[in-house]
Amino acid sequence: MGGIFSVSMSCDQMVNQFSKWLCLKGSYIHNLAENLVSLEKAMGVLKAKRDDVQGRVHREEFTGHRQRRAQVQVWLTRILDIENQYNDLLSTSNLELERLCMCGFCSKNLKLSYRYGSRFDDIPSYRYGKRVILVLKEVENLISQGEFDVVTEATPRSEVEELPTHPTIVGQEATLERVWNRLKKDKVGVVGLHGMGGVGKTTLLTQINNKFSKTGEGFDIVIWVEVSRNASVRKIQESIAKKLGLVGKEWDEKNDKERALDIHDVLWGKNFVLLLDDIWEKVNLYAVGVPYPSTENGCKVVFTTRSHDVCGRMGVNDPIEVTCLDPDKAWELFKKKVGENTLESHTDIPKLARKVADRCCGLPLALNVIGETMACKSTVQEWRLALGDLNSSAQEFSGMEDEILPILKLIEHWICEGFIDEKEGRERALNLGYAILGTLVRASLLEEAGNSSYLKIHDVVRDMGQWIAFDLGKHKERCIVQTDIGLCEMRKVKKWKDVRKMSLMGTSIEKISESSPPPDCPELTTLLLGCNDRLTTISGDFFRSMPRLLVLDLSFCRYLNGLPEQISRLSSLRCLDLAQTQIDRLPVGFQELKMLIHLNLEETKVVSCDGISNLARLRTLKLAESQVWLDMSLMRELQLLKHLEFVSINIFSSLVGKLLLYDPRVGRCIQHINTTDPPEEESEQVFVLPAMDTLRRIDIWSCGGREIEVVEKTSLNKSPTILQCFSNLVEVRIGTCDGLKDLTWLLLAPNLTSLCVLQSKQLEEIISKDKAASILEETRNDTVDLTWWLSVPNLTHLELECLEKVQEEIISEEKKVSSSVTSPLLFPCLKKIEVEKCPKLRKLPLSFKSCVGGEELVINYRDDKWFKRVRWEDKATKDRFLPCCEKLLTSYTEGKQLVKQASFLQN
Repeated sequence: MGGIFSVSMSCDQMVNQFSKWLCLKGSYIHNLAENLVSLEKAMGVLKAKRDDVQGRVHREEFTGHRQRRAQVQVWLTRILDIENQYNDLLSTSNLELERLCMCGFCSKNLKLSYRYGSRFDDIPSYRYGKRVILVLKEVENLISQGEFDVVTEATPRSEVEELPTHPTIVGQEATLERVWNRLKKDKVGVVGLHGMGGVGKTTLLTQINNKFSKTGEGFDIVIWVEVSRNASVRKIQESIAKKLGLVGKEWDEKNDKERALDIHDVLWGKNFVLLLDDIWEKVNLYAVGVPYPSTENGCKVVFTTRSHDVCGRMGVNDPIEVTCLDPDKAWELFKKKVGENTLESHTDIPKLARKVADRCCGLPLALNVIGETMACKSTVQEWRLALGDLNSSAQEFSGMEDEILPILKLIEHWICEGFIDEKEGRERALNLGYAILGTLVRASLLEEAGNSSYLKIHDVVRDMGQWIAFDLGKHKERCIVQTDIGLCEMRKVKKWKDVRKMSLMGTSIEKISESSPPPDCPELTTLLLGCNDRLTTISGDFFRSMPRLLVLDLSFCRYLNGLPEQISRLSSLRCLDLAQTQIDRLPVGFQELKMLIHLNLEETKVVSCDGISNLARLRTLKLAESQVWLDMSLMRELQLLKHLEFVSINIFSSLVGKLLLYDPRVGRCIQHINTTDPPEEESEQVFVLPAMDTLRRIDIWSCGGREIEVVEKTSLNKSPTILQCFSNLVEVRIGTCDGLKDLTWLLLAPNLTSLCVLQSKQLEEIISKDKAASILEETRNDTVDLTWWLSVPNLTHLELECLEKVQEEIISEEKKVSSSVTSPLLFPCLKKIEVEKCPKLRKLPLSFKSCVGGEELVINYRDDKWFKRVRWEDKATKDRFLPCCEKLLTSYTEGKQLVKQASFLQN
């Protein structure tokens, strides 16, 4: 037929062609079912291997600063891609298997495809089968590649992150070096820094952190944690976890114990440094999960706190105190904050700036804030205004209320009336009071005033106290405090009804005159007018309306010569302090002060306390160095005071025993005796001192040529042994007792803290060896140490003046050899030695090992010739104590006279 082209193919040819196709490409189709099974098995193996690798990766990333290696990440990504392909193939596998015919050797669409001349690669079954084979090969390839010896590597990040710090840092170099040197010691694991708020503890800790970032010092990791108040274990764990890389959902869902185990697992075996800033209570390192630092692991923990007590609870017995800057360093810091341009803008500004800096009292926080505030003040008037504000009402100065005072705030209310309950006795109340003072000292709110027994308060902390008393500045006449020598008359108050507490101590007020109308003070509870040397008289109207007044302090008003009878209207008064005034009699009607529990008349000119028994609630009566002497009449009055617990009194030495033993209950209340004899009454050769284990202080003056004899067994002594018969005696002052040759009886006062011996010409030694041996024989205790200096371990102050015969060595070599103590522990608490006019005293009983607190010891002397002749035990002793020696230009008495003269000239 024309126009028609035909091709014919025999059956054999078609079969041969089909067979060839099946051999070459037909396996994609006819082995499809088998290939799918193989793929499923291989995929199962790959997933198991992937899970193993991922588990290793997650554990290593979770428990340290590590990240997965790049080849592991590529492998895992390829698995994710191939898993998607597998899931896609799996979703249509049943459909593709249904399309197969001829026992799986052919697809149902093959005939159509062949009939219409389609390419084999366009056949769907073929394409599907081919994909199965390719995915299978990729899976097998990934399986073979999934063998990893290492799956992660260290994170390329700094193990010590440098922290931003204040650009101006002055005065902390020495403290920083001290802390750094301590951290270098192998035996030191925990270092504590304590100090008042704003003193620069955080800045110092930041410097330590940054020093690690530069030096490393062989530590694997340094961790900074800002703790602050009310911090929980979980909060501290969170901060540590961020540094260690412990993050993720799994970590978030764990409890504190599980987190502690994770932190411990990471830090165990590492050399770490943990810096804890601003802790307010003990941080339990075990609860957090931090391995405790030790010599073996070489780890360190450094923390800052305001409380000395917290240092002890953290196991640090010798914490480093961060103190305020000395005046020169403070001025240097202040100048840097203010800037040269401002300081040079007027010739008077540098002088005013120095006064402003002095007002900050070395507190870095105040120097920084006030310095920044004054940096733009370029006129003299602005600087004068600032200085005036700081002197009169510092809490109103810019930056004080919002930056300085809040950071210092620790205790909401100060010790005030009723805070300490005396219902359980004066002794407990006294101990509680000392405990509170100790807490304030350790919290850096009060400071010890050098080697004296006084405490002082930092000016900025004082401002903080006023700010709190003002209800955070809202009620500024609730508490009036002004200690200004320039105040010459009673301060004017707008709303007397709002005043609760008033202190006008140390002013130049001469008279408190009548006012019209008199002040109405229904809420006033505390009135402090002490240390006003010019005050002579007080109007009776001034006390007319103070119904709630609890405390009236007029002590050290040295020219105040009387009190108005209106004081008897102070029906709520509990404390009246008139010490060191010129008052010679108690005011008319004083017996009406029925609530009075504390009366201080020491060093007054009061000659009689007749009627004192009417003050039925009286607990404390102080009469030492007044003109009131204990006699039988006064003893009978004291017997009627059933709540009496403490008495200080003057006694003629010849009557000491008789009167104190007259009534044991009253006798045990007498805890401070001041005794002397007029020269005409020198008849007895012995001064008899009855043993009293309640006695706390003894002053013995002008006992003439008599020796002191102690009567150990009295009804006032409950001590089980003779060596404890003055077990509570802490202070002894002896003067102008020319008959004394020794003070061996002091062996009976093991808790003595202060000894002052003046103008006793015949005194040769403190302890007589023979008398001490006699005490030893009487007690029959061969283990008792006879060396007085070792027997009084609490001694803090020793003063020796005008002792012409005191021997060359207070303790002879013979005595030291005979002592059972082999290593000297002399003066473990001694802080001060004063020596004047003791020409034969050549050698102090000090050795290199003396004075555990030797860094604080001060040795005062006034005679250069004597000091040049002093011999030291050895060179080590000299090197240690020579820097402690200070020359005083005047004696104590001369010093008081000079102060009075200077005050008179100034006035």
